[in-house]
Amino acid sequence: MKILLIGGGGREHALGWKLSQSPLVSDLVCAPGNPGLAALGRCVSVSADDCAALFDLAKTERPDLVVIGPEGPLAGGLADRLRAHDMAVFGPSAHAARLESSKAFTKAFCAHHAIPTARHMTVGTAGEARAFLQTLTPPYVLKADGLAAGKGVIITDDFDTACADSAAMLEGRFGTASAQIVIEEFLQGVEASVFALCDGKTVMPLIAARDHKRAFDGDKGPNTGGMGAYSPVAEVDPAMMNTVMQTIITPTITGMAAEGAPFCGVLYAGLMLGPDGPKLIEYNVRFGDPECQIIMMRMQSDLAPLLMACARGTLAQETPPHWQDGAAACVVMAARGYPGNYAKNCPLGGLEAAAQSPGAMVFHAGTRQDANGQLLSAGGRVLNICATGATLDEAVTNAYRAQNKIDFPDGFARTDIGRST
Repeated sequence: MKILLIGGGGREHALGWKLSQSPLVSDLVCAPGNPGLAALGRCVSVSADDCAALFDLAKTERPDLVVIGPEGPLAGGLADRLRAHDMAVFGPSAHAARLESSKAFTKAFCAHHAIPTARHMTVGTAGEARAFLQTLTPPYVLKADGLAAGKGVIITDDFDTACADSAAMLEGRFGTASAQIVIEEFLQGVEASVFALCDGKTVMPLIAARDHKRAFDGDKGPNTGGMGAYSPVAEVDPAMMNTVMQTIITPTITGMAAEGAPFCGVLYAGLMLGPDGPKLIEYNVRFGDPECQIIMMRMQSDLAPLLMACARGTLAQETPPHWQDGAAACVVMAARGYPGNYAKNCPLGGLEAAAQSPGAMVFHAGTRQDANGQLLSAGGRVLNICATGATLDEAVTNAYRAQNKIDFPDGFARTDIGRST
């Protein structure tokens, strides 16, 4: 099987790492890939945001399966174009991808299909924002409607600040992504992320994970794309997983099919587990990053046939994956200053030593090699240091033991991943 993997971050490195272990996979092509993926397959310098060039690449390569990692090309309709040319694709259509690309769409969808979520309002003016904020108690949650690279959420305890931030968002703080915004009540409870594979009609639950969005220890600082993650999540026991499937994920898949947009790919439900049961915070229409990394670390089954079954509509014929009984944790090393202005082209070292630590694996999230082969940082989130263990505490300890071997003077990492909820 020849696979074309779209993307070049830590999520895609983890997917490529897992897919390359399959006896069914003979050829892995990555666009654009990264230095970590280059050790697993062939990287082609095509941006993950250039849907036209990716389509041309797929026509040239003629892969047996295209796996689309990031949300951008999904929202841009790449899966639609590929399917129109009879290519097998793991990833939803642009219409189905609105579950992530438009928070306003998702909120309206939840209301129509009785999916539990926070009380909310979609607004397009500062006046509308102020009026709805007056009906809420702090903290106030403001979300850009569109895709904002994981940074389009603001949470504040101050009413005047919430009003000012709402106005700034509507005036273009996040570009066109915040041309309208969703304001919602702050949900109390503990967060978790639940993942499920879908082929448009069949749903196969995977496992739960928990990520850390804030930049600094103690869940302080600005929201980021994710500073670390771990699995399993104690609160998502079999009974809770069953409730989530029955009240949130399955109704979503059924509802999308009824609306003429059957969902094919992986659905990621960001949840708040509170006194009234699980409620949907948001959907992603691809594997989370860095949650994907620990899911791949824990998965003991072959990933390739599952992704192909989603693309072919035959998921019901597949056996659900087996999982490691222990735990996995991921620590993100980011460039100093992230998620704001951050250092670039910083030398990196110690990756091989880190990967030799017990249970450890280092995934490239934002790296490049210069002409001399020196590994450099090339993004805000640079490395994902992951590890497994018999218990969560052991997995976290192993991840930090490996992270301490990384030579990245211009980088930083949270020190409380898996220890702060």
